[in-house]
Amino acid sequence: MNPDDPLLKILACPLDKGPLVLLPPEAALPADPAPLPEQALYNPRLHRRYPIVDGIPQLLPSSGEQVTEDEHERLLKLISP
Repeated sequence: MNPDDPLLKILACPLDKGPLVLLPPEAALPADPAPLPEQALYNPRLHRRYPIVDGIPQLLPSSGEQVTEDEHERLLKLISP
């Protein structure tokens, strides 16, 4: 998935129905060394990250991962212009 993908305009968080932000591949990985997908979508309002597996966003509520406050701050710095 790329930042210009029209699909990004219609994807929404399954919990609050708000827009999601595409994280760059290096930002999609959390601090721990567990294997994760290359990309992810992020909901900064709820501090939840949703993986993209084989190009398919995993947008079930159970697929989302809560991020820590420190991780949230790091992600905000990466996605802010």
